[in-house]
Amino acid sequence: MADLVVNGGVPISGHLRPSGNKNAILPMLCATLLTDEEVTLSNAPEISDVEKILAFYRELGSEVHWDKQAEVMRIRHNGAEMAARSPMLPVAIRSAVLLLAPLAQRQGYLKFDTEAKGCALGIRELDPHFTVLMAFGCTVSPTQPREITLKSRPAAAEMWADYASVTATETFLMMAVLAEGRSTLNNAASEPHVQEFCHMLNSMGAKISGIGTSYLVVDGVEALRGTSFRAPDDHHEVATFLAIGGVSGGRITIKTDVVKYMPLILRQYQKLGLNILVDGDEITVDGWNRTIEPPLTPELLPKIEAAPWPYYPADLLPQAIGIAVGCTSEIMFWNKVYEGALAWSGELAKFGAKVHQSDPHRLVVFGNSRLRPAVVEAPYIIRVVLGLFIAAIQIPGESIIRHADPIRRAHPNFVEKLREMGADVRWT
Repeated sequence: MADLVVNGGVPISGHLRPSGNKNAILPMLCATLLTDEEVTLSNAPEISDVEKILAFYRELGSEVHWDKQAEVMRIRHNGAEMAARSPMLPVAIRSAVLLLAPLAQRQGYLKFDTEAKGCALGIRELDPHFTVLMAFGCTVSPTQPREITLKSRPAAAEMWADYASVTATETFLMMAVLAEGRSTLNNAASEPHVQEFCHMLNSMGAKISGIGTSYLVVDGVEALRGTSFRAPDDHHEVATFLAIGGVSGGRITIKTDVVKYMPLILRQYQKLGLNILVDGDEITVDGWNRTIEPPLTPELLPKIEAAPWPYYPADLLPQAIGIAVGCTSEIMFWNKVYEGALAWSGELAKFGAKVHQSDPHRLVVFGNSRLRPAVVEAPYIIRVVLGLFIAAIQIPGESIIRHADPIRRAHPNFVEKLREMGADVRWT
């Protein structure tokens, strides 16, 4: 594991082109299995999960061409070649759960071992995915390795999910688009990457309506065709670099295709004192006044609540916390999605930040902390590493974030982009 050395207190300024969205490209890549025709995906970020899925496709005899410099990949699956194989779902790929539905659709059979060493499936909640698969006629074996069988074209299903899961919604979509009849999903996830995934499937001939809402209607079709589709920019990366530019006292302008998804996110950043300007497809952060906007109801504590879209994203709560440690007054953060996701906040105390975790879901950050450089330990959570980085980059002097590798799973060339804008940051 690599450490990140951060020399903070230096203004970071420049223009930035964000990477493609990891959470969009992965389901899109899995959905290429739903057709024998060529699919071209552009704005594809160079991340490890993409590499592993493409390697799996090559093992299945698929044609894969990836121009990394142009960020364009072309995939074509050979039906005859794949029919002769019994696919074993790959281990050590956190996104492997998204392969369940398309492999079941294409092959009618697959197996995987959720207890295999290093298999990220073992720490994921699989029940929502199994529930979707079984609703469409799949059988799932009770023993290891798990075997999933689909003996005929799936029939349409009506489902009301226990909660709005992004990947379970995507699993539902990959079953419903080829099912016979009309399928519906209530309590569907509606995050930007889910919306763009729906648009990609529609470009392949699917008939999905209700995009952007919690109620999706899918009229199944007999076959999907190839397509060319651009993965959206990563709104998480856009927000992260805006935070970095602002707390460093710099000015960063980002040209992006996800401005339409940013208003609530930018509103919370403005609540934390970042100076934000939106002009067409460009978002600029120009400094930071460190003042938290007080609520109009004087008895209330300022707060930012994270919950499933269209709430403020839980994946951006660590970044907001990283900003808040440098503010002049208190604010509460409330993670309504993940229990225990705020346990890392103890590392902020090493920077001199005054924080109090009220319970597994709520954290109060107090203002006017005397921040100092520190060596902190990052858990294996992408966004938490970024939260610690945002805290470090505002503090003059050298800080070290240990075990910072998770950044590379979602943000290609993160350090290189920062160095081009004047940051004193390096891997070690």
